[in-house]
Amino acid sequence: MTPARPSSSPSGPTTGAARSASLFERARAVTPGGVNSPVRAFNAVGGTPRFIRSARGAWLTDVDGHDYVDLICSWGPMLLGHAHPEVQAAVADAVSRGTSYGTPTEPEVELAEEIVARAPVERVRFVSSGTEATMSAIRLARGFTGRDVVVKFAGCYHGHVDSLLASAGSGLATFAVPGTPGVPESSTALTLVLPYNDRAAVEKAFAEHGDQIACVITEAAPGNMGVVPPEPGFNAFLAETCTRHGALFISDEVMTGFRAGREGQWGLDGALEGWRPDLMTFGKVMGGGFPAAAFGGRADVMSRLAPEGPVYQAGTLSGNPVATTAGLTTLRLATDEVYAHIGAAGETIKSAAAAALAAAGVPHVVQATGTMFSIFFTDPADGPVRDFADASRTDTIAYGAFFHAMLDRGVYLPPSAYEAWFLSAAHDDRAVQTVLDALPEAAQAAARAREEVQ
Repeated sequence: MTPARPSSSPSGPTTGAARSASLFERARAVTPGGVNSPVRAFNAVGGTPRFIRSARGAWLTDVDGHDYVDLICSWGPMLLGHAHPEVQAAVADAVSRGTSYGTPTEPEVELAEEIVARAPVERVRFVSSGTEATMSAIRLARGFTGRDVVVKFAGCYHGHVDSLLASAGSGLATFAVPGTPGVPESSTALTLVLPYNDRAAVEKAFAEHGDQIACVITEAAPGNMGVVPPEPGFNAFLAETCTRHGALFISDEVMTGFRAGREGQWGLDGALEGWRPDLMTFGKVMGGGFPAAAFGGRADVMSRLAPEGPVYQAGTLSGNPVATTAGLTTLRLATDEVYAHIGAAGETIKSAAAAALAAAGVPHVVQATGTMFSIFFTDPADGPVRDFADASRTDTIAYGAFFHAMLDRGVYLPPSAYEAWFLSAAHDDRAVQTVLDALPEAAQAAARAREEVQ
């Protein structure tokens, strides 16, 4: 049973955000940009970010009393919806026994067993964030192989690890330069950034640097430049190439893990294509809404971690009993029926959004992997979005108008044109219908924004 829509606050179009605006001013005085993660600031779409007071089921309620159908689901973790009663009960029980011990606990063992049962990993170690997971996986890959070079793809985001905050150089296999101030060139000097879905670039990189490459890291299906699925066989190609050259293949499923499907993106294409990663990273859904993440993989690779091996990694709150209880409960409740429901609701919204945008004459491309999807405001005549260069053509002005029109009609979309849309098991007929009712006017708003620019 999922929680119903809140009934204590007004529904329908938003009429103001006075308290959110006041809180934003206060926040900016004490927090850089007024937020603790940049996309929340609404810089990409303009306007004032909404400060959320509470969430239940498929709905968010802001401090001004407005309700919104939530299509970000805390950027993925809330697979079951907000305030799921069974997750809440399990967490409350865990909290009643204490919040952190700094010792091994039973929930962390059970959650590790659940992940090993679902994903192609033999051992798992917990951390507190996706950034820690990818950072640790790369350190382990370097320690295992005795090599230093890391290959990543433009548009794939793996957390704010220094060596991965890099932009591509002038050539397909040119060593990267930092993509943000504060990252020294020495941190990215051993990172190669390649175009996504480009086999020729990968082959060239290995031909030139194969004996130096420790690993290739890729989002199993990128979701941080919008959803850009791997072309058929691309992940299998990466896995095979790494094996042939003695490098490790790291499949980053912080976003897609247990969200794209019951087994994550690997279950959608890896099981069919016959590839298995050497290391994987997880986060979001496996934490059930708490700060938890993990990395895992082959037993012989993972055994190189301290205290078994020489590669050091540690964390005071890693395997926190409350977070692992929330994650374990979420995964146990994430049945095939849950994914089928989310998939069906997503199909309804994708189809309706495409129809509304087409009727308004707004060029667009809809792309999905499992239960995640994105709408790119690009010309379908240019074909699907297959890499970061394609994604960069999206019309951000039109998206901003679309976003605010949806927000005004009670639908909370990602405040960026380059993010995935997420639904949950709590998105019932009423929540979906609210989205469908908002789409035609939002599409017209996007069309007007395009006309004004042209």
